[in-house]
Amino acid sequence: MEFHILPIITFLMVVVATNAALPPEFYWKSMLPTTPMPKAITDLLHADWREEKDTSVGVGNDGVNVGVEKGNQGGGTDVNVGGGNGGVNVNTGPKGKPVHVGVGPHSPFDYNYAASETQLHDDPNVALFFLEKDLHHGTKLDLHFTNSSNIEATFLPRPLADSIPFSSNKVNDILDKFSIKPGSDEAQIVKNTISECEEPSIRGEEKRCVTSLESMVDFATSKLGNHVDAVSTEVRKESELQQYTIAPGVKKLGEDKAVVCHKQKYPYAVFYCHKSDTTRAYSVPLEGADGSRVKAVAVCHTDTSHWNPKHLAFQVLKVQPGTVPVCHFLPQDHVVFLPK
Repeated sequence: MEFHILPIITFLMVVVATNAALPPEFYWKSMLPTTPMPKAITDLLHADWREEKDTSVGVGNDGVNVGVEKGNQGGGTDVNVGGGNGGVNVNTGPKGKPVHVGVGPHSPFDYNYAASETQLHDDPNVALFFLEKDLHHGTKLDLHFTNSSNIEATFLPRPLADSIPFSSNKVNDILDKFSIKPGSDEAQIVKNTISECEEPSIRGEEKRCVTSLESMVDFATSKLGNHVDAVSTEVRKESELQQYTIAPGVKKLGEDKAVVCHKQKYPYAVFYCHKSDTTRAYSVPLEGADGSRVKAVAVCHTDTSHWNPKHLAFQVLKVQPGTVPVCHFLPQDHVVFLPK
């Protein structure tokens, strides 16, 4: 889905030009000098801030679209989160029967919300949630990794991002600034994202929605320090829904605490970041039936006792809150920060 930001494009270009000597990438390097930037981040940098010139600025009759045209270079796990007919596709049940779990306006990574039984429908899908006991060589999962050809929202420079309202009290101003029609699907997505960001965090977690790369770095380092790793899922090529086998080499990453940042649907790059001391992250090599390989990142939550009892994960896995660790793969545009 495209967002148009004509009212701020002039300011954007001025800010990018005047701050060209100090792009967000430099801030990352100054704060995290020993931490390579994962592809999930480099894909969202403006073309002027990196060597790969795949960010597009398209001017048309309906406005100006600013985003990253990933083409055949990026992509994401086929996890659809949003309003309208959106949802999260997952594979579960006997004999891998596909089901479609529509989570409506809420992200599956917001653990305050419930998914109703009526949101389960047959549909092509991907595996999202699974149990930690299944995270070993030989486990087979039906997954769909795809290279997205859509224009994705890029990071804005922090001075610009901080100048734009991000509050439910300012929704009308935000819609006007981005030339988004009230009542449209785009308007609902903006409202949903802001609403989730303003909800209180669950017990045992600290959260913040960050609207710039600099703010993401600040949040992660404030919780974990500057000696961290940053990882994301990497997919080499697009493939159809197929069976993947966990290959040898599953590796636990860091300690049992992490900052996980989930990219949200918004006109520019906004991430829902949360820190937990009951999180385990893994690097998981996957081999597809067609020979394709994926270097996936999985996150396992060891304490789900404070999640909504009707959360998507519990309905899919048929388990109760706080009983077993619940895991999920991360889409390619999500990031995990871990102490080294």
